[in-house]
Amino acid sequence: MTAFAPPARPGPPPAATREARGGVLPWLAVPALVIFVGFGVIPLLGVLFLSFTSWDGLGEIHLSGLTSWRAVLADPGLPHALWVTFLVMAASWAFQTPASILIGVFLAGRQRYRAVLAVLFFIPLLLSQAAIAIAYKALLDPNFGLGAGLHIDLLSQDWLGRPVLAFSTVIFVVSWQFIPFHSLIYQGGVRQIPRSMYEAAEIDGAGRVRKFFSITLPQLKYTIITSSTLMVVGSLTFFDLIFVLTAGGPGDATRVLALDMYKRGFQANLMGPASAIAVILVLVGLALALLLRRLGGRNPGASQLEGA
Repeated sequence: MTAFAPPARPGPPPAATREARGGVLPWLAVPALVIFVGFGVIPLLGVLFLSFTSWDGLGEIHLSGLTSWRAVLADPGLPHALWVTFLVMAASWAFQTPASILIGVFLAGRQRYRAVLAVLFFIPLLLSQAAIAIAYKALLDPNFGLGAGLHIDLLSQDWLGRPVLAFSTVIFVVSWQFIPFHSLIYQGGVRQIPRSMYEAAEIDGAGRVRKFFSITLPQLKYTIITSSTLMVVGSLTFFDLIFVLTAGGPGDATRVLALDMYKRGFQANLMGPASAIAVILVLVGLALALLLRRLGGRNPGASQLEGA
């Protein structure tokens, strides 16, 4: 009788193979690095250069030193636009985050109908902001919109003609479009939570509400930080939806910093001040992203991966 030995377990790769892999892996990041430098760093440096120039967008570019920066920082409209930007950021975060968490937790279930709902719920994110703004502007028209057609007085108000209503409408439309995206993030985060934690809580007699606040929310800490960073930094670039929906009005009630940059650069042909506002937007975005990262602390899972 011939006996066959069991197959040997593969051992760790030799040192030469590990060194070869270590030498190849950094080169895999070169294409992404080239794209980032070409489409991120170089344009940013160009905008920074234009902020020290005087240019109308068509003629010659003339260096003007700090003239554009003085004009922007001395403009009383800049603090107002910055204040409105932070209001939009805070209100959209406060509205989107709880709704996204609840919907993400709901969609993380294993029932089949939840997968269908997830697909339908994701549709608003596929639409452009300009198309959404046009649709809502038609629906909210007090004379020919949805309220007038259905004879509902509540919907027949001048939603875009009053400062508070216009601001609330912008927050609602923004949230309506982007809640699906953040719900998808939270759905993935919930599915990464070990099922054993919920089973242990059920043995101890914990209900759904107790499991949500004692297990789900603490385990979603870093997911909340990631979603909040995307939400806060993304709110700095809201332009097309506000431009089509309210054009910054009524008055300057919804004139955010990105819209102010557009009006200075492409309506007043002041590319220098517009570039200075663009640099301010980048600096504010970086500061907020670093602040959120600092508030979130260091992910212990990331440190373990780095140690491995």
